[in-house]
Amino acid sequence: MKTNYAEYLKHPVFKVAKEIVTKNNQEAYVIGGFVRDLILERPSKDIDIVVVGNGLDLAKEIGEKLRVKKVSYFKNFGTAQFRYKDLEVEFVGARKESYSRDSRKPIVEDGSLSDDQNRRDFTINALALSLHEDNFGDIIDPFNGLEDLEKGIIRTPLEPGQTYSDDPLRMMRAIRFATQLDFTIEKASLEAIQNNAERLDIISGERIIDELNKIILAPVPSRGFKLLNATSLLERFFPELVKLKGVETRDGKSHKDNFYHTLEVLDNISENTDDLWLRWSAIMHDIAKAPTKRFDKRVGWTFHGHEEIGARMTPKIFRRLKLPLDAKMKYVQKMVRLHLRPIALVKGDVTDSAVRRLLNDAGDDMEDLMTLCNADITSKNEFKVKKYKRNFELVNEKLKAVEEKDKVRNFQPPVSGELIMQTFGIGPCQEIGTIKSEIKEAILDGKIPNEYDAAYQMMLSLGSSLGLEVKNN
Repeated sequence: MKTNYAEYLKHPVFKVAKEIVTKNNQEAYVIGGFVRDLILERPSKDIDIVVVGNGLDLAKEIGEKLRVKKVSYFKNFGTAQFRYKDLEVEFVGARKESYSRDSRKPIVEDGSLSDDQNRRDFTINALALSLHEDNFGDIIDPFNGLEDLEKGIIRTPLEPGQTYSDDPLRMMRAIRFATQLDFTIEKASLEAIQNNAERLDIISGERIIDELNKIILAPVPSRGFKLLNATSLLERFFPELVKLKGVETRDGKSHKDNFYHTLEVLDNISENTDDLWLRWSAIMHDIAKAPTKRFDKRVGWTFHGHEEIGARMTPKIFRRLKLPLDAKMKYVQKMVRLHLRPIALVKGDVTDSAVRRLLNDAGDDMEDLMTLCNADITSKNEFKVKKYKRNFELVNEKLKAVEEKDKVRNFQPPVSGELIMQTFGIGPCQEIGTIKSEIKEAILDGKIPNEYDAAYQMMLSLGSSLGLEVKNN
């Protein structure tokens, strides 16, 4: 752990805060995550300043001295904030909290610094840095948070069972921090999470998914999912993923544990992308293997159609998890639906027609699809892995060659609906769709080139077969 943060304290925000806090003889401290990240030398742009007394007045004074454009006040919550260059600075009065059993919203009262530190979720987030000149930069650490930072431990300041029962979202946060920082959750704290897992049900889906997405964006997200599974939290909000767990054997034939396979795919893809929705595609790609699992005495275990069923499950799961239902969901749905297609090309002869159809269906997401498919290779057999990756390179080369030759990615037939109506003197009707579809299929099958003249001649032929006559202009 690194602790050389003195240079950062020369930042204008800290210098001005020290000057005004000292002039007014106030108690004010930087507290929480910013202090933690400052000590770890991790990037952080959000500064929380806790004030014993009125935080709004201090925010106003510091804001004026720094000449910030606007200080926002939230008097109902006793907070104020402003932006200074690249930093978001928030001020709040020190407070103490108490909770009722059926809500995570606390009863809040004015308090001391000690009260404010007591209400923090973890010892590493309870560190306070003094802004008064007499002890400027000193760390107030009543719960040995610095030692926990040094040892890489997630621990609650107070009794963990009470901490997690009071605010069950802290259970998700514990796992999120353990995943992001590669820390270990203290044994008593881990047991308390498991004992309080059902309390997560009072937390809104939006808050849960916010923490889950941060876990997914961690360098090794499987660590978080394994902790969520071990503490029984995952089954509270994502039962479809939990149902992938386990290995079944019949007649000496077994299938892989699709839960751990999914986590391996997620880790694999995370080495190559920080895109949240491509990572979600890895999580969802085999989500329908539980409902589609069948045993065939001749071939063993099958999961026929899991890609299509998984695509159909995606909107329902996204809706329940409070994930967006817009283009992001449709992107994940597409990835799930198509994730076997490149693999099928690897297994057999790669025809131009099959490649054209894949390019057309994947469109601009072709590269992402190939990234997902490469991540999906999780065999323990190194020979198999090398073989599949070599074959994938051949598929990639074929994709590039066919795309360069036929230009079928995201393509529309060279003849438009307007041209068809003008040529045959008809209005909008079913025949237009039939002609366009037939031409598109012919191009994808390689029967005609993706060119205007060939498509126009086919349009005339198809129109004639449908009883349409060319009108003279």
